[in-house]
Amino acid sequence: MTTIEIQLPDELAQRAKSAGLLSDSAIQQLLEDAMRREAGRRLLEVAGQLQSAGIAPMSDEEIIAEVKAVRAERRARQAGTDTQ
Repeated sequence: MTTIEIQLPDELAQRAKSAGLLSDSAIQQLLEDAMRREAGRRLLEVAGQLQSAGIAPMSDEEIIAEVKAVRAERRARQAGTDTQ
């Protein structure tokens, strides 16, 4: 477990405390939500860059094939035999 100390303006800290947002579980949820939003923002940014570069999106079949290949490689690694 990591302990984090933050400094907040007194009024904001009081409002957050009253709203139940300063508990460990509430802060964990807030951070997880923020990380998901940031990952989505980065994904959309990369998608825009790919589109601008003229790279066509992958078909559903191509995505499924890639996922299967990655899973097979992971299983092989976990079994102790590297496929590379």
